Amino acid sequence: MKILWTDGSAVPNPGPGGFAVILEQEDGTGKPVILGREANTTNIRMEGMAIIAAIKGAKGRPCEIHTDSRFWIDVLTKWAPGWEAKGWKKKGGPIKNLDIVRRLYEIYKKSDVKLVWVRGHIGTELNEMADEWANKAREGAKL
Repeated sequence: MKILWTDGSAVPNPGPGGFAVILEQEDGTGKPVILGREANTTNIRMEGMAIIAAIKGAKGRPCEIHTDSRFWIDVLTKWAPGWEAKGWKKKGGPIKNLDIVRRLYEIYKKSDVKLVWVRGHIGTELNEMADEWANKAREGAKL
C-alpha cells in the first residue's frame, strides 16, 4: 500500500504558504512527489491542500496519508458528515475554510484512504521531511 506524508506551512500565518506530499519508499526513505504554494494563505489551508494533493496523487488506489493535522482528520471523520447533512452549516457561525472543507470531503468520501495522525515536530523522519519541503515550496521550490 502506498504511504504518503503531508504537511503545510505559512510564514507568517497568514502569509505566503506551501505544502508538500512525500512518498514513503519501500526502503523507508522519503521522496517529495507533490509541492504547491499560495501567495497569501494560512497553515490550516496549506495542510488541507496537502491532503487534497495526496488523495488526488493516489489516483483512486488504496493508501495511507500520514499527517500531523489533527484538525483535518477531525474535519473529515467527525465534523463534515454532520455539516453536510445540515446544508454545510454549523451551530455557532460559519464554517471556516468551507471551500477547502467541501473539496476535500468530496474527494475523501470517494477515496480508499486511511488517515493516520502523527505528532508533529518530534523527529519523525518523514514528517520532518514533509515539513522541510512544505517550507521549501513556500519559498518557491519546485520538483
